[in-house]
Amino acid sequence: MENFINLISEVWNTGFLGIDLGSIISSLLVILIAFLFRGFIISIILNALGRLADKTKSKIDDEILNALRRPIGLVPVTIALYICTLILPLSGLIGDIATNIVKAFVIFTIFTALANSVKPIFAALSTSSWLTASMQMWLERASKFIVWVIGAAIILDIFGIQIGPLVAGLGLFSVAVALGAQDFFKNLISGILIIGEHRFQPGDRIEVSGQLHGIVESIGFRSTVIRTFDTAPMVIPNKDLSDVKVINHGEMINRRINWKINLIYSTSVEQLESIRNEIKDYIIKSNDFTTDGDLDPVVRVVELGGSSIDLMIVAYADPMGFAAFNEVKENLIFNIMKIVKNNKSEFAYPSTSLYVESMPK
Repeated sequence: MENFINLISEVWNTGFLGIDLGSIISSLLVILIAFLFRGFIISIILNALGRLADKTKSKIDDEILNALRRPIGLVPVTIALYICTLILPLSGLIGDIATNIVKAFVIFTIFTALANSVKPIFAALSTSSWLTASMQMWLERASKFIVWVIGAAIILDIFGIQIGPLVAGLGLFSVAVALGAQDFFKNLISGILIIGEHRFQPGDRIEVSGQLHGIVESIGFRSTVIRTFDTAPMVIPNKDLSDVKVINHGEMINRRINWKINLIYSTSVEQLESIRNEIKDYIIKSNDFTTDGDLDPVVRVVELGGSSIDLMIVAYADPMGFAAFNEVKENLIFNIMKIVKNNKSEFAYPSTSLYVESMPK
């Protein structure tokens, strides 16, 4: 029996790699308690704060809580790892590695909080007139990249890896990559110009005549995603959008109708005047059109065509969607047809008159 007790004592003291089982079990319990405490913080404390944040009108506090949820959850684990280094009798190279791992975990926790805080910071700045949606997206991505580069450099330095020689060693490789990635840099610069010049923003309806027409979804580092009207996404390299004429319908001030209607030549002057006046009165009195300042409607007889008397109609409406604008045009068409009919006239169509001077006997 005494030998068995001595055997257990020897196994307990020898443990694993010279570390006694008591220290190992204590360390495992510390880590287990840390994970339990992490779950308590996330499920109880942060969720309670989240419910309080939901009651406020501002969305910034919600963004901050979501950003700090993961870093706060890492704090108990980081503390547990530090306690484990105190409990375990680590020394020499293994002790240094364990200490460096704890330091790296601390740096990772801090920089995770910084990287996750980028989005709430730019969300708070989104009310600024100079910060457009696409510019905000680019600055967010660039800021997160810089934060993680700095964090990775600090972690590498903790483990004794010098950044300077590593960067110098990558110099020639970078030149080779740059030569093979010319299109990428062209697209990157084009994307910066598109955003800097405010050519269009996510949500704008843009058109390149004969090539594309749709809604801008996002402007990335390399390409722009446009959702066409058949709901399919179209991915276009930024350089292809910077070198063409782009119509930005999202920046339009007013919708314009510019029509010519053709009336038959048998329409009298009095009928023409009546049709003209009634169409203009309808446009002025309708809530569908804008009639302020330089946007007064124009309804005039403008040409004696080859087979018709042409009446020009120019009118302006407020900016509106595709379906709503077509409804406005439809209402105008129906009323024009009624006005022409009520004035005993008709619409003309291309025709040719043949006059015979004489018939053979």
